[in-house]
Amino acid sequence: MRVGHGWDIHRLAAGRRFILGGVQIAWDKGPLGHSDGDALFHALCDAILGASGLGDIGLHFPDSDPKWKDSDSGRFVAKAVEMAGNRGLKPANADVTVILEKPKLGPYREAIAANMASLLGLSTEKVNVKAKTAEGLGPEGAGEAVSCHAVVMMEEVA
Repeated sequence: MRVGHGWDIHRLAAGRRFILGGVQIAWDKGPLGHSDGDALFHALCDAILGASGLGDIGLHFPDSDPKWKDSDSGRFVAKAVEMAGNRGLKPANADVTVILEKPKLGPYREAIAANMASLLGLSTEKVNVKAKTAEGLGPEGAGEAVSCHAVVMMEEVA
């Protein structure tokens, strides 16, 4: 077994769609980013790549490359899973924590978990999505940013 951790943060800005875990969140701000700014999928991608000894998201999907402009970040996760598979590894489970003051993510949690499970090739029982506020502290607490932590366990393919 191998464990990987990923983390990402994106500034929130008016006029941007809020995509998190591949789900559009109803809100008047969204994450700034070269791609769709999906901090959850970016953290998840980094966790997969890290557990697989494959570097990080910036190495494989650099924001300097125009082909990733406005890209669906689910593509990054799917490619990371494929690359891990080429190393004889597959996801066993995943746990993510979203830090965001508002909006509340309860209504979106199941859809986000279903998207994660689908991309990872897992049942929804093997993925977990948690949402936390920052209690008014830092950029997340001020409503200026969303951040995510992801932990993924990878197992060797038999």
